[in-house]
Formats: sequence, structure tokens, C-alpha cells
Amino acid sequence: MKVQRSAFIGCSASDTFDLIEKAENYPAFLPWCAGAVILERTDDIVAARLTFRHRGIEFEMTTRNPKRRPTWLAVRLEKGPFKRFEGDWRVTDLAVDACKIEFELSYEFAGGLFDKAAGGVVERIADQIVDAFARRAENLR
Repeated sequence: MKVQRSAFIGCSASDTFDLIEKAENYPAFLPWCAGAVILERTDDIVAARLTFRHRGIEFEMTTRNPKRRPTWLAVRLEKGPFKRFEGDWRVTDLAVDACKIEFELSYEFAGGLFDKAAGGVVERIADQIVDAFARRAENLR
């Protein structure tokens, strides 16, 4: 499955990048994110364990994400219920207080019961994620 979304944000590229990179804040504004723990953060990497809960489906995944602040953050699966899960956030500076975010995600389930139960949930989450970050940026302004 592949998802591609973009949005214009009324915040600087740096502030928007920080919003995307700080996964520990996700439970505050992503309704399906029940928990987030940062496992490692350096100038080049952020690794996190996220717990997702939506409509009776719960799963956890760990990602290790290379980054180049403030323009790019990759999402790379280390552990979780997927055969493949990789994405890229791109942040393009447009003005002092404006940027464009682009999110591309490609994933494939590992097979089994989880696929049948969670397939629609994961698709909805992936489809709505850019809008959720855009709303959060607006609320923080």
C-alpha cells in the first residue's frame, strides 16, 4: 500500500520539522496514538516506540528514523506487525512563517489475522496523518 499526502503549513520549516520529529508529543494530538517513547535521539537519528489504539485494535511498532533537520525525516520500521513500513517526511521552506510538508508512506502487512483486523485502521491513519499534523501546527501558532 502506498500513501502520498501534502499540505501547506503556516509555520516555519524548522518549527514544523520539530513537530514531526518529536514523537513523544504524538499522544497529545493524534487520537490513535496511545503512547510514544523516545528510545534514542541524536542529530542524525530519532528512534521511538509507538503504541496505536483505534476501534479495538492495538499494536506497537518501533522505528529508527534518519533525519536532516529541517528538511527531511525518514520513517524506518525496526519492529512491528508489518513486512515493510517505510516513509519520508519532506519539509520545504516557503517563507519565514510558511512551509510545505509532504509525506509518502509505503507499507505491506506481514500476513495473518492482524492484516484482516487492522488493514482498514492503518489505511485510515495513514490517510489522515498529514491533516493531523497541519491542524496541530495551526493550534500551536
